[in-house]
Amino acid sequence: QVQLVESGGGSVQAGGSLTLSCAVSGISYRTYYVGWSRQAPGKEREGVAVIDNDGRISYADSVKGRFTISHDNAKNTLYLQMNSLEVEDTATYYCAADSPQRWKSLQTAIEALGEGIYKYWGQGTQVTVSS
Repeated sequence: QVQLVESGGGSVQAGGSLTLSCAVSGISYRTYYVGWSRQAPGKEREGVAVIDNDGRISYADSVKGRFTISHDNAKNTLYLQMNSLEVEDTATYYCAADSPQRWKSLQTAIEALGEGIYKYWGQGTQVTVSS
């Protein structure tokens, strides 16, 4: 059974940092794409970052240079380090996983996160950034 459980959300002032964690079970990073998406109230879901099964990474332009995605194989945990947070980063953040056979490129994989069509999802964790 595949399970993804996010944690680490909270409230922070603009310019601050947060690290989100996603405990993953039932799949291997060597055979799955894993990533983060977010959705703010009244806005479309956005793919934030993705790691493919070969370890290659892609970010949304809105977070490049500020967010870092990584995973710890020993702990079976996916992370999203978020620095220089902006009010616009306020959203519910979700981790997700899917088979690499579905995506032709990292670009399509991150777009699919934004479309919400990955097979496995966590329950989400709220991030609120205040000015």
